[in-house]
Amino acid sequence: MIRSPLMTVMTDAVMKASRSLKRDFGEIENLQVLAKGPGDFVSKADHKAESILRESLEKARPGYGFVMEESGVVHGTDESNRWHIDPLDGTHNFLRGIPHWNISVALERDNQFVAGIVYDAAKDELFIAEKGKGAYVNNRRMRVSGRREPTDMLISMGVPHIGKGGHPLFLRELGAVMTRFANVRRMGSAALDIAYVAAGRMDAYWERGLNTWDFAAGAVMIREAGGTFGTLDGKQPTSAKDIICGNEVGEQALRAALKTAG
Repeated sequence: MIRSPLMTVMTDAVMKASRSLKRDFGEIENLQVLAKGPGDFVSKADHKAESILRESLEKARPGYGFVMEESGVVHGTDESNRWHIDPLDGTHNFLRGIPHWNISVALERDNQFVAGIVYDAAKDELFIAEKGKGAYVNNRRMRVSGRREPTDMLISMGVPHIGKGGHPLFLRELGAVMTRFANVRRMGSAALDIAYVAAGRMDAYWERGLNTWDFAAGAVMIREAGGTFGTLDGKQPTSAKDIICGNEVGEQALRAALKTAG
């Protein structure tokens, strides 16, 4: 387990925010009968968790900047460091009472992601990683899977939602993947999908149209767990939208399959 001062700061902030979200998640079932109630409630829960994270991180590391899902970019006096925060990843799962959502926090330092946390509060699974210090889930070292044959591999991905666009390309890519790999999964949380790849539960993952707060923490985890993390749009990870990761063989095989669908 990583016990650096940085990881302590990040873990403390995430745990504070998680207590708020877990209380709110317990109220979701009572709101399902309202047409607009659950959506409004989740929006408030999201903003509240983000405020808790920001306040805690600002107190511990004054001057660091922020890239946040709800509040956007906040420039700090320390131009070398900034946090990437998603206070509630897997919002649709949260909204429907499905216990598969998380808080994701990562630190970017000098244009590289160097530390990350993904906390699955509903299942109490804490995924953490710091550059040069390894990746862990609940004190157990994480390693990407050792599978070498695509026909044995389980691939996870994100599906573009209504209004997002890119559906024809996605369907072509999905078709190419389905003919080459054992099976696919869509679980509704990019951050947890990537953490699952780092933990060896999935073999590779791809998604287009993401934001850095969706994958920044996972990028550190994949590399520290012995995998490869890359982009599909040719950009550096700190500014990318389309990402791909996996164990080395899985990532390469998945990338090759996606190319055939372009």
